Amino acid sequence: MSIFVDENTKVVYQGLTGSQGRYYGMLNRDYGTQVVAGTNPKKAGTDVEGVPIFATVADAVEATGANVSCVFIPAAGVRSAVLEAAEGGVELIVVITEGVPMHDEAYFYNKLKSDYPGVRLLGPNCPGLISPGKANIGITAGHIAKEGGPVGIVSRSGTLTYQALYELKQKDIGCTTCVGIGGDPVPGTSFIDCLAAFEQDPETEAVMMIGEIGGSAEEEAAEFIAANVTKPVVAYIAGLTAPPGKKMGHAGAIVSGGKGTAQAKMDALADANVRIGQSPSEAGDIMAEVVATL
Repeated sequence: MSIFVDENTKVVYQGLTGSQGRYYGMLNRDYGTQVVAGTNPKKAGTDVEGVPIFATVADAVEATGANVSCVFIPAAGVRSAVLEAAEGGVELIVVITEGVPMHDEAYFYNKLKSDYPGVRLLGPNCPGLISPGKANIGITAGHIAKEGGPVGIVSRSGTLTYQALYELKQKDIGCTTCVGIGGDPVPGTSFIDCLAAFEQDPETEAVMMIGEIGGSAEEEAAEFIAANVTKPVVAYIAGLTAPPGKKMGHAGAIVSGGKGTAQAKMDALADANVRIGQSPSEAGDIMAEVVATL
């Protein structure tokens, strides 16, 4: 199986008429994803390479049965786009856009929680997610992912999301679903959300988790793993050599008061019996050892 998306997922692209939305939307369609609609109120009634354009997400959902939205519009418009998608009736909103103001992220994150509790948000500033062989939504290159399981992947880092997939493919290990949650301060979907979903998925037999310095998400995930996850977890934490006190990477990579360091995260995960790789390649090697015992 897979988590969050599969071969039955139907996607509406908010921003399909833009250059980046069109490029990745068509790549996703070529992969086999059901890209059924796009939105642009000024271009409703037209199409992008055969994909119909609607004025609103609600119109697209009504006409096509779309249940997922992928947001590929400039940062200033993301707040309105997310709320439009939720009001339009989709179950999952994937926001690829980076540079979304933190206050906007906090607003629509809490708005969804209070008014649309059945709608999942992924991102902003994330690569999206891929269930290999079934659906690819976002900017992940489909050819680097091997289908067939048994490993689920969740990652804060976009680039390391891709490397984790490729490390496993090089070892002939398939993936059920790979979720890039993004590293912004207010992520819509957390490590814990994905770990819980993988724990419930019968075809996911092990989990690879990619974290990085800053925040407390990995430490919170470690507590969740210790209490709730029965499947083996392998992790890699980026930023071990980051200079102390220096902000690294994106907005979520902020270390304060000795918390949020790579070593602190690694220690917390090790205490939860998670096996730690010192590099992405070593994490892949450890996962290969784990898979051989399944």
